[in-house]
Amino acid sequence: MQQSTKIAPSILSADFAILGQEIQSVSDAGADYIHIDVMDGNFVPNITIGPCVIKALRKFSKLPFDTHLMINNPDLYIQEFANAGSDIITVHSEATIHLDRTLQLIKSFGKKAGVSIVPSTHENAIDYIMDEVDLILVMTVNPGFGGQSFIKSQLKKIEAIRKKIDASGRIIDLQVDGGITAKNAYDAVNAGADVLVAGSATFSGGPAKYAENIKALRG
Repeated sequence: MQQSTKIAPSILSADFAILGQEIQSVSDAGADYIHIDVMDGNFVPNITIGPCVIKALRKFSKLPFDTHLMINNPDLYIQEFANAGSDIITVHSEATIHLDRTLQLIKSFGKKAGVSIVPSTHENAIDYIMDEVDLILVMTVNPGFGGQSFIKSQLKKIEAIRKKIDASGRIIDLQVDGGITAKNAYDAVNAGADVLVAGSATFSGGPAKYAENIKALRG
């Protein structure tokens, strides 16, 4: 696996009682992004955190905050997440009708714009926003909960999207999120991913293990 593979620990698997310390610990351990899962209990069957928590956490790391909005009607909240300190804001293609407009809105606040697709969404759903997007997130589990198993059928989708990115000539992160472990990380990267979101695989074992866990994910 190439050293250029970026690791984005998902704080969904961190200890929420000491979340600031957890973010500081994975930052010191060599993470590249801090992945923040925002769930509304509507688009997905779970509720996590909002902009006020992100704002409170911002002081604990200088790494890019990679905010993944698993929420309906994201346009209503993008400015709040931008103001809270998000550097990358990713929305789901399935959660907004006017995806191009949503991506432009994110960029209007000086943030990088990402789009995510769930396992049942075809990769062609992103064809007409390739000029707007800075990150494409392939969900390799059905979103809503941590600790799920990697859906292997998504490897073909990752390969297809890598071809689209290469053909575009643009610099676009291809991120994979869901069930990533040291054992399957190579498969995701070999298929074309260059950013791996890992929750349980990063945060298992406590802070003393974080650097070792991140190194194992890089291969």
